[in-house]
Amino acid sequence: MKRVGLVGAGYWGPNLARVLNQTPACDFVAVCDRVPEQVERIARQYPSVNGYANVDEFLASSVDAVVVATPISSHYEIARRALVAGKHVLVEKPLAHSADLAQALTDLAAERNLILMTGHTFVYSPPVVKIRELIESGDLGDIYYVSLSRVNLGLYQKDVDVIWDLAVHDISILLYWLGEAPIDGMSMGRACVQAEKNDVAFLWLKFPSGIVASIEISWLSPQKLRRTCVVGSKRMVVYDDTSTDEKVKIYDCGVQLPEPKSFGEFHLTYRLGDMRAPRLANAEPLLIEVEQFVRSIETGEVPPTDGRFGTDVVRVLEKVAGQRAFEDPALVASAVGRTR
Repeated sequence: MKRVGLVGAGYWGPNLARVLNQTPACDFVAVCDRVPEQVERIARQYPSVNGYANVDEFLASSVDAVVVATPISSHYEIARRALVAGKHVLVEKPLAHSADLAQALTDLAAERNLILMTGHTFVYSPPVVKIRELIESGDLGDIYYVSLSRVNLGLYQKDVDVIWDLAVHDISILLYWLGEAPIDGMSMGRACVQAEKNDVAFLWLKFPSGIVASIEISWLSPQKLRRTCVVGSKRMVVYDDTSTDEKVKIYDCGVQLPEPKSFGEFHLTYRLGDMRAPRLANAEPLLIEVEQFVRSIETGEVPPTDGRFGTDVVRVLEKVAGQRAFEDPALVASAVGRTR
């Protein structure tokens, strides 16, 4: 059984610790964090786990694989040191704070024949997997556009803005669904609360197939909204991640333009069919993600969110966040990549 250790016991760390301890696929043996209280909290909850305050001591232990859940600015350095030490690595999203660094990690893992995986948890979510199946099967027809909204009140981050915190989820979903990277993109946002850190932003992407996508993200909204709409020529899908049931709804509706029968004839036909909600697996995406990581280590199977995929996501983030929708400095694309 592979021995897995966790670096980073802060906000997301306890969730990973729970899943690592829960899954029979691996042995959760170590946790490392520079804050002693966070290490002690995990060690009290899981007495068989050894605690470390120093990353080098942690990497010198018996761990076979490392899960990194630290601030984004430290992802590259910790992952690099783990790979150099011969450990397989799962890095929370995004893989690194620049595409060049993410590519460097991907290349290093390949050179050392190690698994490098990015924690894009939504890719392992049953609703997201189901919609990809619908797209690939042609059940939706030709995809016209996708709109995504991910807004709530908080959590404000210290080292990144809202694009790198929230849009990373939606970009990973789009790349997973469409199987292609955008050829054009831009963003517009505003820093309302923290100087130079946008807390609201709007992104636009265009893909080689002609599909366009819009993403709305915000830390400054009175309601929590996680809603996605995929519009195809045959059917349309609404994915509401906040719904307790029927997270995916398929609408058999659309617009048809028949061939004109006479000169100057123009007539649209609206199709208003039934709605159906497919049955979805009741499984925790984070658990599926960790099990995929361990399975890839044991079998060599390439995970859906490998280093290449994680690098592609970061490359899109850099591209859209580096563009400006207007020259007005009050409405600019985020100053992305500024870390502590």
